[in-house]
Amino acid sequence: MVAEFDDVAAWTAEAVEHLGGEHAIPAACRGSSSPAALAWLAEACELSAGDRLLDVGAGSGGPAAWVAKHFGVKPVLLEPMPAAGRAAARLFGLPVVAAAGHQIPLRSESVDAAWCLGVLCTVEDKLSILREIHRVLVPDAPLGLLVVVADHPVLRPPDGNYFPTQDELVALLNDAGFDLIEQIERPAGVPLSWTRRADAVTALVQARYRRHPAYSLALRQGSRLTQLFDRKNISVQLIHAVKMQRPAQLVT
Repeated sequence: MVAEFDDVAAWTAEAVEHLGGEHAIPAACRGSSSPAALAWLAEACELSAGDRLLDVGAGSGGPAAWVAKHFGVKPVLLEPMPAAGRAAARLFGLPVVAAAGHQIPLRSESVDAAWCLGVLCTVEDKLSILREIHRVLVPDAPLGLLVVVADHPVLRPPDGNYFPTQDELVALLNDAGFDLIEQIERPAGVPLSWTRRADAVTALVQARYRRHPAYSLALRQGSRLTQLFDRKNISVQLIHAVKMQRPAQLVT
């Protein structure tokens, strides 16, 4: 996971600075988000200008930068991988808190909305992250999720991946104190301009680092994921949930 989320993030920032800033958001969203997916999440969560949005596991900051640009929110990025956090600050100038979602260093009821994109499927203790997000959200606040969901438990998943089934995900949200409001499969369409810019960054990273062990490892991880998607064993789901009010002992 370090290879995929930290080393490649640093190389991506370097490539964007070489190619130009217009490549930053598509490249920093690769593997997780697209304009249609981000727009659905932002509209579902009814984000508006000035909202303080916590992005848990924000990576290189692409989705946060996109929603700040298009919806005027004020993102706060939570990212445990040092190089990914530095890339987000370097590319977009966004505030980054170096921490994992299991212990969010923010006071209770201090953010208006939260996103967690492509993170729950990479951690074993999903419930503690969801409970921490619940804690820092104001009452009735929205949560946007992008989750890779398995149609049945996956034997020997790629290293660092722990795909929930749909039933497991619904139960986790309920146990953490969230109402699942709506859910769709991630829209497939991506604009050619977006793909072209992301591909240019990928090509430059490959040209510079294809012999690096971390790049080879990230490539193998991606290949295994592609196989699972092709076999319909997993799918990317977009979820809009809302914080419920629960007794304190259930969310601490």
